[in-house]
Amino acid sequence: MDAIQQHMFDTYRAARLGRPAPPLPGRHDRTTLRDLYQHWLTHSPTPHQPVRGHSSRSGHSSPSGV
Repeated sequence: MDAIQQHMFDTYRAARLGRPAPPLPGRHDRTTLRDLYQHWLTHSPTPHQPVRGHSSRSGHSSPSGV
């Protein structure tokens, strides 16, 4: 079931139960992404968490030899 079919099903169910219809799929995507980006800018990762893609083990070089 894709997002549009789920939305149609949820709208039908809300109408049967006398509840307000849910928002359209994707309606709040831009706001959500902007909020996540702002959170990322203002909250740095904790120092004990390794950065993804970097190995903390010594003695291993990258495939490029750098």
